[in-house]
Amino acid sequence: MEQRRYTSWRLKLALVALSLLFWRGIIAQIRYSVLEEQKNGTVVGNIAKDLSIDHRTLKERGFRIVSTTGEPLFRVNQDDGALHVNGNIDREEVCERSSSCMINLKIALESPLEIHYVTVEVIDINDHSPIFPEKEKRLEISENAVAGARFQLQAARDADGGVNSVQVYKLNHNEHFRIEVKDRGSDRKMPFLILQKPLDRETSTSHKLLLTALDGGRPPKSGTMEIIVDVIDVNDNVPVFTKDSYSVKLSENAAIGTTVIQVNATDVDDGTNGEVFYSFGHDVDSDLLKTFDLDPITGEIIVKGPIDFEQKGQYEIDIQASDKASAPLTTDKSVLVQIIDVNDNAPEIEVTSFSSAVPENSKSGTTVALISVTDLDSGINGKVFCSVSEDIPFRLMQSSQENIYSLITTSPLDREKISQYDITFIAKDAGNPPLSSAKTIAVHVSDANDNSPVFSLNPYTFYVAENNVPGKSMFSVSAYDLDLDENAIISYHIWRDSDEQNQYSSFLNINSESGEIYALKSFDFETIKSYQFHVVASDSGTPPLSSNVTVNVFILDQNDNVPVILYPVSSNGSAEGVEEVPGNVNAGHLVTKVRAYDADIGYNGWLLFSLQEVSDHSLFGLDRYTGQIRTLRSFTETDEAQHKLVILVKDNGNVSLSATATVIIKVVEPKEAFAASDVKHAVKDEEDSDVTFYLIITLGSVSVLFVISIIVLIVMQCSKSTDYSSKYLQDTNYDGTLCHSIQYRSGDKRYMLVGPRMSIGSTIVPGSNGNTLVVPDRRRRVSGEVSY
Repeated sequence: MEQRRYTSWRLKLALVALSLLFWRGIIAQIRYSVLEEQKNGTVVGNIAKDLSIDHRTLKERGFRIVSTTGEPLFRVNQDDGALHVNGNIDREEVCERSSSCMINLKIALESPLEIHYVTVEVIDINDHSPIFPEKEKRLEISENAVAGARFQLQAARDADGGVNSVQVYKLNHNEHFRIEVKDRGSDRKMPFLILQKPLDRETSTSHKLLLTALDGGRPPKSGTMEIIVDVIDVNDNVPVFTKDSYSVKLSENAAIGTTVIQVNATDVDDGTNGEVFYSFGHDVDSDLLKTFDLDPITGEIIVKGPIDFEQKGQYEIDIQASDKASAPLTTDKSVLVQIIDVNDNAPEIEVTSFSSAVPENSKSGTTVALISVTDLDSGINGKVFCSVSEDIPFRLMQSSQENIYSLITTSPLDREKISQYDITFIAKDAGNPPLSSAKTIAVHVSDANDNSPVFSLNPYTFYVAENNVPGKSMFSVSAYDLDLDENAIISYHIWRDSDEQNQYSSFLNINSESGEIYALKSFDFETIKSYQFHVVASDSGTPPLSSNVTVNVFILDQNDNVPVILYPVSSNGSAEGVEEVPGNVNAGHLVTKVRAYDADIGYNGWLLFSLQEVSDHSLFGLDRYTGQIRTLRSFTETDEAQHKLVILVKDNGNVSLSATATVIIKVVEPKEAFAASDVKHAVKDEEDSDVTFYLIITLGSVSVLFVISIIVLIVMQCSKSTDYSSKYLQDTNYDGTLCHSIQYRSGDKRYMLVGPRMSIGSTIVPGSNGNTLVVPDRRRRVSGEVSY
């Protein structure tokens, strides 16, 4: 560009010369010089004086500078013809980078027309400092660059020219770089950065340099540029683990996802050459890969599967750290993972030998079972203690070998109380918290014949109705044996001896298997009221054991006796009699009394009298309880002289039995009545004395039998509770005829046996025995008396 400007200037000079030759108006050329940056109005020179033009004609002739474009840098004074600076002249702006700065001016005058050329040289001053295109320059140099490598830099620019332009480059002191300058001409000097010493990015990733450009002014001005050299990494370093060894302790049963340890490796290289990723070594087995996982970015080893100390107590994991270079470098490291045992295994109980059945007569110390206990844990977690309940007749005895126990008996066993023991073994380790397990075995106690048969009642009391059918079961006894099988099979038999108390046992038989008792004959209440015998129950053990029970049998009365008329009785034995009554007796006169007797007792022996046939109901009356016949009114002349009364005497059995007596009553004159009465009374007294004698004997016998029965019952019940003995109560009531009663209980009912008369207010229960009263009783049942 400067060369082109120089050529254009020479062309202009040629044109001016030609103008001088061919145009008269051009007479001269003047040259001035002025320093740049002069003040406005500074006088450059006096054109009128230098051209010898009268300054007084300048205005008239239009002395001026002919300007084509823009604002003129100079102006002329028409008064004196001086050339002045018009504004600020900046050489670097006007002439840019030209080595010389010439400004050509055309000066015009008229009348006559004259054109003069004035050349003004703007002289440079050192008013500009060198300036680099960039304040900061970044260079990337590989760390494997060799010494002597050259790196071209951008040159500094100085608007000044000549000696004021950039003359020298300087670089701050460093051991890796120096500066060289190549002269390109036209005030151009090109700097080069020379590598003196190889770079190491791992030592220093970058270098900061300061390049200074100096011009030739006095004093010189300078400009600087910061050069930042980024060292480009080369994969020349392997990853390095931060620790020489890695060891960690991990509790077993650690949760999935638990971080075991984090390994860390660094690579001083940069970029991908320094990016480290982790992987398992090539020799890692598949089981380890199922147990642990490795994060390739962070280097964290993570629990992936179950950790069980009992399966493996230690893991050695090979880890590789590699960079991501195209040709990666790798380093290896082993991580030792020690598994810490936790108490996660409960003790296991094993019954190695076991006798499921133990005889109940076994001696104390008999071995029942052998127990072994194991715990897969180790140390204190694997120490086990075994025990059983203290409320059983067994205990554990530890053998000389660890964790082996014997289960032995501590006291005699009784199968009848407890036939089976569910023994629970509890094994507990010493861990924290402790774990325990339990195992239950069933020990059966086998039977020994150590129990005699036991009767359900002792003694047995049965009530059997008289007139029983021979050969038919009357009642049964039952016994049980707490033993088992043959030891509990019971057979029955009746004890027979010559004792008078057992004289009736010969009339009895028993089923040896069921205990059913049969009578071989029919019993009569009027002959026998009660009897006693013994039954023996024996088991089938070896040797057999037996027991006996007393059976008391009370015969219950049945209505099997017809009432017997004691009076009146005729000479031929028929129940007929004749009574004579004076015709003047008043109402209520006792004519006679019908007497009767029934061998039965209770309701069956309770007699009632009624008129079955009477000639005149208005004349005679009969007391239904006493049998007395009395007149109901006085006799009249119209009454018959003879009256016939048929008296019906019946008992109160369920099916009542009866007898009749016929009484003929004759009405006589009073004198005849007295005479007949004397004879009759004599006969009657004799008859009455005989009847009274027999009646006394009969009643005495019955009374003695009942007294004996009551005494026997009282003696038998004295050994029992008060409630049981109170079941038998004696009650005798008299209202003119002999009567007696005895109370007893069967089941939830209380019965009363009564004689010819019974207490007023008693009630007959349908379906009960005919001679039995049911008396309400809410007392608790304590005996098993049975009525048949």
